[in-house]
Amino acid sequence: MDKKRVAIIGVTGSVGQEFVQSLNNHPWFQVTQIAASERSAGKKYTESIRESSGIIRWDVDGEIPEYIKEMTVKTVDELDVSQLDLVFSAVESEAARDIETKMAADVPVISTSSAYRYEEDVPILIPGINDEHAELLEIQKKNRNWKGWIAPLPNCTTTGLAITLKPLLEEYGAKKVLMTSMQAISGGGRSGVSAMEITDNIIPYIPKEEGKVKIETRKILGKLKDGRIEDADIRVSCTCTRVPVLDGHTESVFVETTKYIDPAKAKETYNQYNKEISVAGLPSAPEKYYVFHDDPTRPQPRLERSVGGGMTTTIGRVEKEELFDHGLKYILFSHNKKMGSAKGAVLLAEMLYKKGKI
Repeated sequence: MDKKRVAIIGVTGSVGQEFVQSLNNHPWFQVTQIAASERSAGKKYTESIRESSGIIRWDVDGEIPEYIKEMTVKTVDELDVSQLDLVFSAVESEAARDIETKMAADVPVISTSSAYRYEEDVPILIPGINDEHAELLEIQKKNRNWKGWIAPLPNCTTTGLAITLKPLLEEYGAKKVLMTSMQAISGGGRSGVSAMEITDNIIPYIPKEEGKVKIETRKILGKLKDGRIEDADIRVSCTCTRVPVLDGHTESVFVETTKYIDPAKAKETYNQYNKEISVAGLPSAPEKYYVFHDDPTRPQPRLERSVGGGMTTTIGRVEKEELFDHGLKYILFSHNKKMGSAKGAVLLAEMLYKKGKI
């Protein structure tokens, strides 16, 4: 088949580089244009990520794909949207709103930024979890008189939590959640957290993170009704921390449910979701969406981050929570730079392509 023509905006940053790698030899999508700041514009891609010291800064596993090395970086204004079917936006939130608005007027946009997440006609999509919310994209196009649309991913910390809560909410009526995150330093952007701050340390606060998790979890798990999303009737409280781990977010979760929940039955529920997950067979989908460990020392970031190519959510320590009449506690691991970022965005594009939205 003819591949869909895509552009990556913010291609020189760490998330942009993840997009470059995730789209290498993709069977459905071909990167035909790339964009970044004026500082990088006009340069070949390899030169655009070369630092003043002469060192090429490549932050992603593996080598720089051959397809992009000689591609010329453009400014956003230089992109030819008439020759594009889709845009992946990896732009910082401050600039993202103006850029994504301009792009969506002509072409669909899948974004990793928070710029549009909280708009009423914009779904926050996790492929396999709330696919039905994609129908809101048609309403969005009509409301804004756009040819395209904007579909943002959630905050990477929200991703693992929402993925693991979905089966519990549907089967047992999850109503209260208490979560503490232990987040990798790569979630702090390319500059990350300084070595002096994070070495031998835990940082107990990440600006705006907790508010994002609370709002986004309720929206993602909500129901699409009469052209709008009704937030899930679930209360979320969380503490988000930064720990000295390179990649991958670990979260300790306590859930109160309406119905009685047994840990063994909960595992069966997740395993059934594995069998029925809507994204099964898509190019970027893992063989298993959920993986369990009975070993109480798992999940661990170093051991889990490569499972399913970084797209599998790993769950361990699944136990009954005695503080609630009906409740469960567990530990999850989710890869913030894969499922929670660029590769998750590519999987979302595959789901939307399958649905005929691209």
